[in-house]
Amino acid sequence: MLAVANSEEFGHLPPSQIVPRLADQGRYLASESTFYRILRAANQLAHRRSERPAQTRTKPRALSATAPNQLYSWDITYLPAAVRGQFYYLYLFLDIFSRKIVGWQVYETESSALASEVLRDLCRREQIAPKQLVLHSDNGSPMKGATMLATLQGLVVMPSFSRPAVSNDNPYSESLFKTLKYRPKYPLAPFADVAEARQWVTDLVEWYNHEHRHSAIGFVTPAQRHAGLDETLLKQRGTLYDAARAKNPRRWSKATRNWNRIHTVYLNPECHETKSAKEAAT
Repeated sequence: MLAVANSEEFGHLPPSQIVPRLADQGRYLASESTFYRILRAANQLAHRRSERPAQTRTKPRALSATAPNQLYSWDITYLPAAVRGQFYYLYLFLDIFSRKIVGWQVYETESSALASEVLRDLCRREQIAPKQLVLHSDNGSPMKGATMLATLQGLVVMPSFSRPAVSNDNPYSESLFKTLKYRPKYPLAPFADVAEARQWVTDLVEWYNHEHRHSAIGFVTPAQRHAGLDETLLKQRGTLYDAARAKNPRRWSKATRNWNRIHTVYLNPECHETKSAKEAAT
């Protein structure tokens, strides 16, 4: 049976293909299950076809940030154009620690070269030093194109990639796009041209960075946290609540609202890191 299973005629086929072909030749050696059992005992129960076997994908390495400009996430989303079936492409870079949108642009095409332009510009504005930044993204062609990879190497920015087709590996960018597109002011009609799309994103980023109080960073604005102003603001809130409780303790439960600052933000954390982050926030 092993000699037949490993022959030139059948060596690339699984038992489910071998048994009926043998039957067409008027030969019966064993059932499919017996073939499987014999191959398993000989440690030969593996991918037998010429195509590449399925790849085992491991979770991206856990990353964390304790200050701005240490860990970015980026992605591209579609914006509807007036011509049916066509889109504009919003390139968006997010600082995971502060949740601030640090770089963006709207283009009419999707390419690695255009993404590289946005990255170089924001690294210059944020004064990113070599080896200071980790940039996380999914596995799209603009993210892993030759121009983008060369730019990362030239800037000495360390890349990090999600597993293919696993959106949970890039949760911050996915969450940001949902926040932006579910705003009441999201346009119902397609954008007439790329200039109109850029103006809309300009107003949107201004609102998100400077007006929106983000729940995951203590209801301060991303710009406040990026500038290091959030710690003072949160302490002032805590002091205010403590004073209000002392003035009329019967109106309060045992604890006031938690205004503790979140000092570490994780991307794809291990289980113990997730638990530690939740304990630190309580």
